[in-house]
Amino acid sequence: MQSDNVSGPWSGFKLNKQLLDGIADAGFEIPTEIQQRCIPLILGGQQVIGIAQTGTGKTAAYLLPVLMQMKYAQGTAPRVLILGPTKELVIQLAEHAAILAKHTGLRITAIYGGVGPKSQIETIRQGVDILVATPGRFMELYLKNEIPVKQLKTLILDEADRMMDMGFMRQLRKIFEVIPSKRQNLLFSATFSEKVEKLSQEFLEFPVRVEVSPPATTAKQVEQELYHIPNLKTKIHFLEYLLQNKEEFNRVMVFTRTKESADSVFKFVERKSLGPARVIHSNKGQNSRINAVNEFKGGQLRVLVSTDVASRGIDVIKVSHVINFDVPNLIEDYVHRIGRTGRAFQEGKAITLVTEAEVYYIKKIEKLIREKIPVKALPAEIEIEDTPFAEAQIMAREIDRQKRLEYPEFKGAFHEKKF
Repeated sequence: MQSDNVSGPWSGFKLNKQLLDGIADAGFEIPTEIQQRCIPLILGGQQVIGIAQTGTGKTAAYLLPVLMQMKYAQGTAPRVLILGPTKELVIQLAEHAAILAKHTGLRITAIYGGVGPKSQIETIRQGVDILVATPGRFMELYLKNEIPVKQLKTLILDEADRMMDMGFMRQLRKIFEVIPSKRQNLLFSATFSEKVEKLSQEFLEFPVRVEVSPPATTAKQVEQELYHIPNLKTKIHFLEYLLQNKEEFNRVMVFTRTKESADSVFKFVERKSLGPARVIHSNKGQNSRINAVNEFKGGQLRVLVSTDVASRGIDVIKVSHVINFDVPNLIEDYVHRIGRTGRAFQEGKAITLVTEAEVYYIKKIEKLIREKIPVKALPAEIEIEDTPFAEAQIMAREIDRQKRLEYPEFKGAFHEKKF
């Protein structure tokens, strides 16, 4: 009976009842644009490059047709390989696939580093249809002769831009060499940089490029706000002011630039009883990060503080707010950070706190997303602190560095004249 709920808007794809039931379980009411355009192409055997921002439904855009092509469990060797850049994303993709494939009997396994391979090897030996993997763990188990590859018919690269940023090109080339050359290749990415274009030329043959919105645009459902703030202490006051509104700010991600800053913000949130909160960054163990994300998904956490290690690969519906406590240096990360809210047709808000030394990056972000981020006045209740001398010096040096990047002839306020 469940499939009747979605048979209308989804009926044009000729998906079987098992998948329609999976769509209902996932709560998908109508296909998104990337799904409408990619599903027929992939079902037709076409090689596809899908360019779409986070939160647009691109995972289901390739999972649904691939699941339809496979239909049911068969043999013991994997027939589909999905590669993702991080453990978090791989776990999330496998969970997403498991929901959609719930009524099909297809076996989905995630393999990734950071944990021992023993249990992953045992699962593969029992039989798998779809293997979701990080490139490093895939090659590690392949070289141990634990992954049979002869039955692979489909290769999917997800978050291809992130893979390029993280330097996976060599590992990917090795994987392309060891898996069957006759296969359907799919590449999905939030942006289409030169590196991603080069990657696509290496392993895709006559692909159809589907771009549902210009690269690096922000989701329409995300309302953006920018506040100019003089220093760190005033940022802390403003964060406290925002988080005191517990009804509106009910599920919040706070992004910082460094691990030290993330830990400091987390301790402040805890001390002021503004949580429950957890912090995740690259120094946190794999289990700690996964548990924190699962608690956030499950609603046990109100605040998740993170560095950009988690700006992608966290698919949590109903994140009410993203707060950029620091502006990211890697400007593309702004898009991925704020893409954590406004997912699956939900509305969200992204609030960015900007010091004078961070304006440089905001200008670059606005150029990237081709829109101005609305500037708001600080509420009168916020206590504006004087900037300590040491912090003012650090910001002045950073502004000098930015000017030298833009204008190599600029000598800077800290330049000593030589007589």
